[in-house]
Amino acid sequence: MRAGVIGIGAMGQHHVRIYNEMEQVELVGISDVSQKRVNELAGLYGVKGYTDHRQLLEHDLDVVSIVVPTTLHMSIGMDAIDAGAHILMEKPIADTLENAQRLSNAAKEAKVKLMVGHIERFNPAVMRLKEIIDSGTLGKIVSISTRRVGPYNPRIRDVGVILDIGVHDIDVISYLYGMKVNEVYAIAGADIHSMEDHAAIMLRFDHEFSGLVETNWLTPHKVRKLTAIGVKGVAYLDYIDQTVELHDGGWIRKAKINKEEPLQKELEYFVGTVTRGEDPQPSGEDGIHALRAAMVAIESYQKGKALKI
Repeated sequence: MRAGVIGIGAMGQHHVRIYNEMEQVELVGISDVSQKRVNELAGLYGVKGYTDHRQLLEHDLDVVSIVVPTTLHMSIGMDAIDAGAHILMEKPIADTLENAQRLSNAAKEAKVKLMVGHIERFNPAVMRLKEIIDSGTLGKIVSISTRRVGPYNPRIRDVGVILDIGVHDIDVISYLYGMKVNEVYAIAGADIHSMEDHAAIMLRFDHEFSGLVETNWLTPHKVRKLTAIGVKGVAYLDYIDQTVELHDGGWIRKAKINKEEPLQKELEYFVGTVTRGEDPQPSGEDGIHALRAAMVAIESYQKGKALKI
């Protein structure tokens, strides 16, 4: 697989590193608007580097990771589709629903595979919890809540906290339930950012299944946790420690989990699906669903009322 990475900042540099380490992948080149950054990483990994992503796309890539600001996802994604490269698009899929749908439709028409980088699905703890839930160990799940809080990262300027990190948990909760959100109520505000920097988002699935996402850029320390409540027990998950603890009426148990780097698992899966000609998940439609729920959450807090999807 001939691979490239467009956008080599804080997250993109790790895509470069992992592709370079994968035996079944040839890292062809990288692209970024920063010439200094391109020179540094191109020299470090011995690959071609460009400040114009279109020059990278001319190299007959099989796969490309697009790790750029959200507002650029649609335009650069379209260029990659035109070049025939299968895409791993970092979340969220796009900055608007219209752009997300255009991107998804164009990929389908061109028979280009489009995977959205909701990386937490590849966190070993989330993967294990999904197995536990699907096995029925916890019984019927009625509520899933998450807390994703921490200090503000100044590099995030184009979106608020809901689209930047809240969308992770919207996707994870939907994934664990195996359902789509159909109603959203959010309370949020902006205190240190031009857009919302703290939010509490209530999600309804079907008529009796709930999700709650608490997220902010105000907490001085990072917390990434999830609680799934079932009629037979409760699961407590820590995204950072990659642990799942099960509590029921008689026991407290820890699930056996092999700790691994989620991005490595994600990229190996992505390359594997392309190699086998399979459609990767999360798909473009999955990305659109998470984006739609996040956008409705923003609209909900602005209007001060619950909104149907």
